[in-house]
Amino acid sequence: MPAGRVKIAVLLLSISLASTVQPLLAKKKQKETLPSGAGDQKRALHALNRLSFGPRPGDVQHVMAIGVAQWIDLQLHPERIDDSSLDARLQPFRTLRMSTKELAENFPDGQEINQVRNGKKAMPSDPALRMVYLVQIERQHDKKERLQEAAKNSAPLEPDGPGKTTATMEPTVSAAKLAPEEEDQMRRSELGLYADLDVQQLAKLPPDQRFEKIVSMSPEEQLAVANSLRGGKGQDVLEGLSLKQKENLLAMNNPGGVVTGELAQAKLLCAIYSERQLEEVMTDFWFNHFNVFMDKGVDRLLVTSYERDAIRPHALGKFEDLLGATAKSPAMLFYLDNWLSVGPDSPQAMGIPLHPNGHNYPARPRPDQGKRKSGLNENYGRELLELHTLSVNGGYSQRDVTEVAKVFTGWTIDKPYQGGGFKFDPRMHEPGPKYVLGRHIKPKGEGEGLEVLHRLATSPRTAHFISLKLAERFVSDDPPPALVDRLAKVFLKKKGDIREVLTVLFRSPEFWDEGTYRAKVKTPLEFVASAVRATGAEVDDALPLIRQLNSMGMPLYGAQPPTGYSMKAEAWVSSSALLNRMNFALALTSGRMKGVKADAARLAGIDAPNRPTDSTFALLNLENALLTGDVSKQTHDSIAAQIAATDINVAHKPDNKGGGRRDGAAPRPADVGTIAGLLLGSPEFQRR
Repeated sequence: MPAGRVKIAVLLLSISLASTVQPLLAKKKQKETLPSGAGDQKRALHALNRLSFGPRPGDVQHVMAIGVAQWIDLQLHPERIDDSSLDARLQPFRTLRMSTKELAENFPDGQEINQVRNGKKAMPSDPALRMVYLVQIERQHDKKERLQEAAKNSAPLEPDGPGKTTATMEPTVSAAKLAPEEEDQMRRSELGLYADLDVQQLAKLPPDQRFEKIVSMSPEEQLAVANSLRGGKGQDVLEGLSLKQKENLLAMNNPGGVVTGELAQAKLLCAIYSERQLEEVMTDFWFNHFNVFMDKGVDRLLVTSYERDAIRPHALGKFEDLLGATAKSPAMLFYLDNWLSVGPDSPQAMGIPLHPNGHNYPARPRPDQGKRKSGLNENYGRELLELHTLSVNGGYSQRDVTEVAKVFTGWTIDKPYQGGGFKFDPRMHEPGPKYVLGRHIKPKGEGEGLEVLHRLATSPRTAHFISLKLAERFVSDDPPPALVDRLAKVFLKKKGDIREVLTVLFRSPEFWDEGTYRAKVKTPLEFVASAVRATGAEVDDALPLIRQLNSMGMPLYGAQPPTGYSMKAEAWVSSSALLNRMNFALALTSGRMKGVKADAARLAGIDAPNRPTDSTFALLNLENALLTGDVSKQTHDSIAAQIAATDINVAHKPDNKGGGRRDGAAPRPADVGTIAGLLLGSPEFQRR
């Protein structure tokens, strides 16, 4: 970044720290509500900032035209909104529509590869899919050979008589014939040396011939081609191929990465382009509430179905349905290890068969079999009480955690590494009654878990906790207790109907309080999505945006703890974090973000002939375009002063011959990319 831009960025960064962090950490005391009538523009902007990932060009005017209340009601009923344009953008991502079983077959993990390698499972008949398996097996074989070679080269010196040692000498190529394994290793090295050349030749073939050529190669040659495609290289080889063919080639290197990459790209595209913005906001909200870490083992294949089938359909529905869907989701069962939880006195732990009539109590015990290690896992039981329902102060004890864990023994996954779904295994289930929160739970197998979920979903403590989190998301980091109490009453009265609770929230005076306006700091996801939306940018490749989120500390689906990502300001506001945001904003608006096209000149109103091109004109237009004209005097003056200083420095530069100054030079054209980027990095845009 040029020196002038650095100065401006640092200045804006100091403004951000001074005027963004402190007001958010202080409790708001205003009682006024955002006015109607003359304040409709501000009300529309507030609604868009809270119920969506930020306004696009023209959105504020659209909401004002149909009415803020009508727009909110429409967002609460996403089934009434046509989202076909988003569907078209998501069409290339085949994995989004696959079942987990199909994902496991088409994008195998290490366990599936080993099953085929060891002959326990048949090799796929489809040549393209077989190639994925063969390359993975070849890679495992190659890695094993390299480890053996390294171990041989680091072998200890052998004794050579008393007090003497000599190194084991290997014959040179010219001195002795290479052993078969050494010849194989040399052949592999040669393949690696010529891999780039092969890729260059392949790229010259027509797409179908190119793909058929790769499929017909030996596994060793396919591995060499796969290695040449690593790290984003060899894009010419992928050019012109069908979506399925591209996925097959990318899967040769990282099968699970194809699934997770498409899911992350789709999430970002949904946030940017979906017309059903509230549904996207709530889907993200509930995923964080019921967080699952995508990079834990087979969850790489399970999270697609988890968000699609468990979270999204219930995002605006009944909380109890959402709770039950997450409890039975293989992704949640795997993430919190409940699929492995075995009751201490269950038939499986006792080593005795289940009663032949199928009842959930053991048959006659064998005298030669005693108890084994219980295998009871309390992870899900604890998070169910602490994070999903009652809250950390929900009035439960450690005994309740243990009892809930016993209730959910037997809630497991049918062949998780092969894409199986939920199943209840009575052999793993702890027999006998349980006592949860002072209530007696009669023995009834899977029904015990359903009863506990119902009691938790209808608990007043759960109603308060969920209402608090919704108020934190839509109102402020420290929402008024009176509002939370009212929402909790609606939650209980409407039996956990999320849409009904949100309707009351969006109509509340607290939501429209002047103190809530731009009182929330955007998370990295909200910031990136809102910046792209505000500029009206066209995203041809979402991967660079995903990498930006990684650098901002918010990789999609990448929160390891069950708490998910925080919604509060203190988690995201720091000098380094704001500098990362500023750099992203400048790259986006200056055309330096690969795969994303933003037209700052159009937003600034200087893309048409006979339009002024000076910086003041551009700044005013960009303030209106990106911030609806609602910019503080401090931000406006700071940017204007730095722009003026930069223009003066340019006008007063020595001429090309080294003599004199160009004091009479005409003002240079406005650097609209820099101005737009600085406005996106301003305190006003950082907040919603």
